[in-house]
Amino acid sequence: MSSPAWREHATVFECDSDRLIGIVTQPERPFETGAVIIVGGPQYRAGSHRQFTLLARQLAEQGIASLRFDYRGMGDSEGDMRTFEDIDDDIRAAIDTFMAQASNIQQVMLWGLCDAASAALYYGHTDPRVKGLALLNPWVHSEAGAARARLKHYYLSRLLSKSFWAKFIAGKVRVGASLGDLAHSTRQASAPNETNSAAPTDPRHGRPGYIDRMLNGLRKFEGKVQIILSGNDLTAQEFAELIKGDASWRKAVADKKVSTREIKAANHTFASSAWRDQAGIVTCNLATEIHDA
Repeated sequence: MSSPAWREHATVFECDSDRLIGIVTQPERPFETGAVIIVGGPQYRAGSHRQFTLLARQLAEQGIASLRFDYRGMGDSEGDMRTFEDIDDDIRAAIDTFMAQASNIQQVMLWGLCDAASAALYYGHTDPRVKGLALLNPWVHSEAGAARARLKHYYLSRLLSKSFWAKFIAGKVRVGASLGDLAHSTRQASAPNETNSAAPTDPRHGRPGYIDRMLNGLRKFEGKVQIILSGNDLTAQEFAELIKGDASWRKAVADKKVSTREIKAANHTFASSAWRDQAGIVTCNLATEIHDA
């Protein structure tokens, strides 16, 4: 069996005196643009069903070097646990290390899923070395936003589903519980769509105003942005509903620097090889666009 045209090595680097753990995947002849894969919580550098590992190797096969790492308090890295809103220093330290260890790298793109995409929007515009953002199912959760997504995408699909009506006729649907949940979602969905105050009830998932801070990051970022949305994921659907309902977000996403791609039927973590490969191809295309710019 022939050896792959890339190699991997572990790296340990410091951020504010804490040691962070990462994996550099480097092809023999890498592009000048590399990828820093930011881990969303709570995960670690391999990702769900080895998603980040397989992505790094898919990128390497196309000549794109990458670093995937555990930020402080996550996985095998040291430090206190923190949220996606507090990892700018971790990302900067990772880029410093990556560019020092991966030959030929002159610039990077940040790749993030869910709240890691939110972290990339926070950080990207602050570092001139970052020329691209790959944002998968960005986290813009609020109680009202989630309720609107559930009403439109969950309840509507259930009402149109033959299997739902078969269960209903057979008496296998808990009507009282379903109606109660529907009423609760309707009340939440009717709340004003004010992103400046909207936030999850759990502060670990975003402090008040975090969605507007993401928007500010998108506006200020001057590189290329690729948004990748799963077709079967409430987080992605909540982001899509935000774009439709908020004029400021809609204008920002319509900018020529931003492209959006939906991978139909994919779940939140792109669990099948077909969905994962599609997301990887779109990511590779972003690297090519940055290289050709």
